[in-house]
Amino acid sequence: MEVKGKIIQKFDLQSGTSKAGNPWKKQNYLLETLDSFPRKIYFDFFGDRADQFPLNVGDMINLSFDIECREYQGRYYTDIRGWKAEKIDESAPVAAPAPTPDAPPAPAPAPAPDVNFEQTQEDDLPF
Repeated sequence: MEVKGKIIQKFDLQSGTSKAGNPWKKQNYLLETLDSFPRKIYFDFFGDRADQFPLNVGDMINLSFDIECREYQGRYYTDIRGWKAEKIDESAPVAAPAPTPDAPPAPAPAPAPDVNFEQTQEDDLPF
């Protein structure tokens, strides 16, 4: 899955050692989407990806992620695990697609129909 947004908070790096003795680390972020009704998404990069994708507050990114769920003592927990982040250049203008020379011109919009809202005696409607 993918989402575009702006990093609004970076949390402290978490690290430790697993029961098997393997070191691990996790970097959490809070992203706000660019939708007309912005949503906040709390996500993380785990392991080597925490170093591979260093992000800062204010970065505009396109985040690729997976949703993972795990059960612990009868309760379920859901994580949004990022696997790629591409920074978006805000200064680059968004290019509109160029018209092709063979394409016909777009048709003109149809005129609005004349509507008469006056009630007449011939109406058989009850209102």
